[in-house]
Amino acid sequence: MSLLRVSNLSMSFGGVKAVDDVSFDVKPGELLALIGPNGAGKSTCFNIVNGQLRPTHGSVMLDGHELVGMRPRDIWRRGVGRTFQVAATFNSMTVLENVQIALVSREKRLYGLWKPAASHFEDEALALLEQVGMTAHAQRACSVLAYGDVKRVEMAIALANRPKLLLMDEPTAGMAPQERTELMALTKRLSAERNIGVLFTEHSMDVVFSTADRIIVLARGKLIAQGDAETIRNDANVQAVYFGTGKTFQPRAALSHDGGEPHTEPRT
Repeated sequence: MSLLRVSNLSMSFGGVKAVDDVSFDVKPGELLALIGPNGAGKSTCFNIVNGQLRPTHGSVMLDGHELVGMRPRDIWRRGVGRTFQVAATFNSMTVLENVQIALVSREKRLYGLWKPAASHFEDEALALLEQVGMTAHAQRACSVLAYGDVKRVEMAIALANRPKLLLMDEPTAGMAPQERTELMALTKRLSAERNIGVLFTEHSMDVVFSTADRIIVLARGKLIAQGDAETIRNDANVQAVYFGTGKTFQPRAALSHDGGEPHTEPRT
């Protein structure tokens, strides 16, 4: 059963189709990588799912509920967490306080100066930090952390909303190889433990092929291939796009949600 179902998604900017009739799904507990060269439409597609952009056409369903037309904060409350390419934390606040603020937001609570938010949800925040291996750093300011640790804090913040779906935009950007491996191993573990579907974009093919359960590939706004790592490695369209065979592609038949034939074929 699908957690997220994206159907016939299209987005135009003037006469340019950034996303062109794209369909895919994400299952609970699955890590789905969305890849493609620069200008492929990855970010546009990603931001439509998150509610930052409204598509020209198509549907984005989460657990049977339409997300198109909803504001990002309302989509977040529906159970969609997100991490960003550049980690989004409050540098002047402690690690613990960053997670507590996310928990306060989840509960839709406001506190006055006489009752600071930092006095609330401390136990739950510490439990989240334990899950991402950051308990020892709880009282440190985010500004003094190594970048890989900041990414772990961001993960704890994303988990504060108990998401069904986690969107990760270039999660390992700017990280050293060992940090990349550790963060994606953590993501895979938490996805399995919490049955969270994960949709992530990523430029590192090592990360994609070692982590993703399935991979979908965009090129010039079209979905040109999907499948497991081996299928994607051997796909002629993907090789043409990534390795510069000099070939292009043209529409053939739409891809099915469960991984049918690619809808493009190379031509010279």
